[in-house]
Amino acid sequence: MNVILAVTGSVSAYKAPWLVRDLIRDGHSVRVLCTPSATQFVAPLALEAVSKHPVVINQYDPTIQGGGSWHVQWAQWAHVLLVAPCSATSLARLSYGLSDTAMMTVALSLPQGTPIVVAPAMDTDMWHHPATQHNVAVLRQRGIHVVPPEAGELASGLVGAGRLPENSVLCAAVRRAVTPPTLHGLRVVVSAGPTHEAIDDVRMIANHSSGTMGYAIAAAAALRGAHVTLISGPTALPTPFGVHRKDVISASDMGDAMSAVAARADIVVMAAAVADFRVARPLSGKMKKSDGTVPMSLELEQTTDILATLGQTKPEQQTLVGFALEASDVLHYAAAKLERKNLDMIVANSPGPNSGFGAATNTISILVRGEEPTHYPTMTKHACAEAILDSIEALRARRGDNR
Repeated sequence: MNVILAVTGSVSAYKAPWLVRDLIRDGHSVRVLCTPSATQFVAPLALEAVSKHPVVINQYDPTIQGGGSWHVQWAQWAHVLLVAPCSATSLARLSYGLSDTAMMTVALSLPQGTPIVVAPAMDTDMWHHPATQHNVAVLRQRGIHVVPPEAGELASGLVGAGRLPENSVLCAAVRRAVTPPTLHGLRVVVSAGPTHEAIDDVRMIANHSSGTMGYAIAAAAALRGAHVTLISGPTALPTPFGVHRKDVISASDMGDAMSAVAARADIVVMAAAVADFRVARPLSGKMKKSDGTVPMSLELEQTTDILATLGQTKPEQQTLVGFALEASDVLHYAAAKLERKNLDMIVANSPGPNSGFGAATNTISILVRGEEPTHYPTMTKHACAEAILDSIEALRARRGDNR
């Protein structure tokens, strides 16, 4: 996808090179525009180095004219315009259509339907000023996507709304602006991450799940217009844009959280790596080491099978999706799990250096009841999430599920 990033005169413009880098990592081609004031906070040469394209500041620069229609050529090239950070002045320019900068010349030349995403960043009193809020309301009425600033400590030393959102949020907003809302209005519940089962007050039984696969599914579903609830075990991942997140720790916690929301969901994806066993009697305090002459042992008991419980109680039109991670015979075990737990679909994968826990990529096969498995090459977990959601949508269409 082709993204034009317009950087304007906000202190947070210094973050723009990292934003360009992350947009490119997301698979986009990026060209950069700067307002003259933005160059007080970020070096155009840095933006040129990371984007691999010249940075346009002066709309009358003779080296970029392309027959006098450079702005039209850029506007036709772009799939989306992202203004980040967007200063109060640039919000006013966009609201009133003032074509006095290279950014505005391109913005006004965009073909109808090309989305604009705006991420305001300024001091909190400027953000809350009635003039600024009026301009934001005007932009939203025109269908421009406004990503609200985050609250926190600002460059002025004040604390409040005005911070530029994290790059992950901005990248998600770009994807959301151009993604068809194929799951619009559907309620989707996704579980993700590991669970931690206490041995004593300081130790636990856990696994190597990072939660990346489940978070990618939640993020992709939100971009398709779904109302997404993410039930997350302990992870270090940020909450995906547009997703409601509930944190849990143990398998018991996750079971309670899932049972509270799953019955009302249209789609449930159980991507979490829930512990199969827990300590029967966790100790209070810290277990002390022995002198080594007496072996130590832990008595384990099985945890409740959350996925099987969901399969037993799922509503008729709900689509229930599970995961199967197996070291061998993965398709055999996945097919058996699909039937035994009354699932509609299961995603099978194996652990390895490029797949499963901790890897940035995954190698999956998707099994649907009554159909041959669909195998996929090794790809990013974001790409896997899109494939999984495509399969869910196709299954629901075949079954005639309209909700």
